[in-house]
Amino acid sequence: MSLTLYPLGVGDAFAGKHYSTALALEAEGRWLLIDCPHPIRKMMLESAAPIDVADLDGVVLTHLHGDHVSGLEGLAFFDHFIVKRRTVLATHPRVAADLWDRHYAATMADIIAADGTRQPPRGFADYFDHRPLTPKAPVQIGPFTIECRPTRHHIYTTAVRISAGGRSVAYSADTAYDPALIDWLDAADRVVHEVNYGGAHTPYEKLVALPQRLKDKLWLVQYSDLFDPESSEIEALREGRVYPIEAVG
Repeated sequence: MSLTLYPLGVGDAFAGKHYSTALALEAEGRWLLIDCPHPIRKMMLESAAPIDVADLDGVVLTHLHGDHVSGLEGLAFFDHFIVKRRTVLATHPRVAADLWDRHYAATMADIIAADGTRQPPRGFADYFDHRPLTPKAPVQIGPFTIECRPTRHHIYTTAVRISAGGRSVAYSADTAYDPALIDWLDAADRVVHEVNYGGAHTPYEKLVALPQRLKDKLWLVQYSDLFDPESSEIEALREGRVYPIEAVG
């Protein structure tokens, strides 16, 4: 058994050189998507991951900023109309409530038939099979066990730890620098951590000052166009590459 990571995008919200950060995980031939920016199908089809929407067992959504969720409406419509299923969505109940009430109720509730007949309004449960993700209990999707923990960010956001195939990987999601969060992430075999300008994000200077043992297991994502992956002391993930999850040290 194994667990493999495919970066679909590695950039921040303003990146012009990269797609916004999104990660695909594979274990036992099953697939899990972490965050869902636009254009998610194009990102999948251009990646090293041999997947499309129909191949996904589920989507993990960390929070509602556009560079993490802008592709979810299209993915859910594709599932609904083309694949003929609901999208399995693991996210915190606070995130799920705002996703529909403050976002998608305005764009996904009203549907007309081919003859122009207006259909009964659709709701969140018509499109999504919600798997509530809270710090109290893990969620299971296929072979993937998903745990979460809140981060320090502008809006409610959760970091995640995901185990499958005898290995585990953690993702910080968006967060200000938080040593307690890094300790929680450190329980995984590998840690994917954002790096950005600071404030509600984590600056490179904080991460590069960590002990070498931690730096060796970190992979950086969500970097700006000004960040130089080649000169980084910590390995930065690259689009189009494949990363087997293995224990470090």
